[in-house]
Amino acid sequence: MISDFSWDNLQFLLEATRWTIGLSLIVFITGGIAGFAVALLRTARSPFLRFISALYIQLVQGTPVLIVLFLTYYGLALFGYKLSPIIAAGAAMTIFASAYLGEIWRGCIEGVQRQQWEASAALALNRYQQLRYVILPQALRHSLPPTVGFMVQIIKNTSITSIIGVVELTRAGQLVSNATFLPFIVFPIVALIYFAMCYPLSRYSHSLERKFHAHR
Repeated sequence: MISDFSWDNLQFLLEATRWTIGLSLIVFITGGIAGFAVALLRTARSPFLRFISALYIQLVQGTPVLIVLFLTYYGLALFGYKLSPIIAAGAAMTIFASAYLGEIWRGCIEGVQRQQWEASAALALNRYQQLRYVILPQALRHSLPPTVGFMVQIIKNTSITSIIGVVELTRAGQLVSNATFLPFIVFPIVALIYFAMCYPLSRYSHSLERKFHAHR
């Protein structure tokens, strides 16, 4: 039965892996941009902006990402906005990533010692200058380990996009399994590919944590 699994099947899985990596990178970039805006709103001086951004984070984090995906793909279609599976997947995952990255980065910004804010204010720096020259460079240092670690979650969560027809690694595994009737061969290979993508990132995140002493 192992002979039924051919090189073409493996090549199909590897090609689908490129879609997984591509979707993960797109989500990380777009989610990072949106997440940075959310983090700035969460640390804004305006109580209203802090409330709105906190409410957004709580709504997204309190909702399964699968539901966000369904609302994006099927919900918008009810109003005449029919998105392709890959666009809907990217939009849903961006919403998911922006909330979590925004909260991660909010914690890193607020983790900078208050004296740094006071010292920069004593130098007559405005809010933008404080963030750009003093606060964000220090927050960036502390944000790298959890940010890299969250990238692992993005890669793994792309698997749910197979439900709406995105042919990424998990969906490709399902198709190959259905064609070969070898699930106990196909899915261990799929798991190994995921492991090969996620484990180096996880180790890198831990090394950054030790290097920057972020745990302190």
